[in-house]
Amino acid sequence: MTPDELVQRAHENGVTHLSITDHDTVAAYKQIDWKACPLTLIPGIEISSTWSKRGVHIVGLGIDLKSAAIAEAVQQQSLARQLRAEKIAERLTKSGLRCPLEEVEQLAAGGQLGRPHFARYLVASGQVKDSQQAFKKYLGDGKPGDVKQHWASLEQTVQWILDAGGVAVLAHPLKYKLTRTKLLALVQDFKALGGQAMEVVSGKQTPQESRKMADICQQSGLLASCGSDFHHPDTRWAELGMYSTLPSTVDTVFSHLDFSHQNKAQLD
Repeated sequence: MTPDELVQRAHENGVTHLSITDHDTVAAYKQIDWKACPLTLIPGIEISSTWSKRGVHIVGLGIDLKSAAIAEAVQQQSLARQLRAEKIAERLTKSGLRCPLEEVEQLAAGGQLGRPHFARYLVASGQVKDSQQAFKKYLGDGKPGDVKQHWASLEQTVQWILDAGGVAVLAHPLKYKLTRTKLLALVQDFKALGGQAMEVVSGKQTPQESRKMADICQQSGLLASCGSDFHHPDTRWAELGMYSTLPSTVDTVFSHLDFSHQNKAQLD
């Protein structure tokens, strides 16, 4: 979806505050008609990083889109993503699929290349029936197209966000499938590096999952955030504005964000 289409969809779904946290890029904000925007935009990004040889995602909320730190992050991550995409295309080709990188790049339309673009290409070219099958057979964890990349370190990622005046948020901790001990270790390291918040709710969760994340959030002294983790119009289970209730026991990151700088975030 185009950024303006995304904003309109969010507005129609009753969303009043939206952060577009695309992976390793803030390009969407250059395309938005800020003056006509019907909701409050919170400048954001989701940066891929590495912790203990694992990939983890860190969201930056309320960042200065013009900061040198964000420009450096996007440049470094773009190079990493390009190298990763080349490896994915090579591995998929060796697996017997037709996967010319230049055609996948067209689907990215100048944005950051990721596995979802490869999935879309495989569907469009008739090599799989849908995106779910693409990930199950070729792109998911442990599959041929699951290329591990040397993303920026957790320390570097958090520092980029802090230098950009943003709040560093540990994204969707449940999706890493860590044991409680390892998750607590991740949270502790994250906070020690300057991390300030964690996603207590990411999309639809059970009340038990939300309470578990809320407990860890409180015990660690972090702020809490929530979001739908919307990626694509076809993912109705992760629709814009659709997420489980955030437990009332946590202190939210939103109460600590300065929305008065919205106009300052507009790009030339």
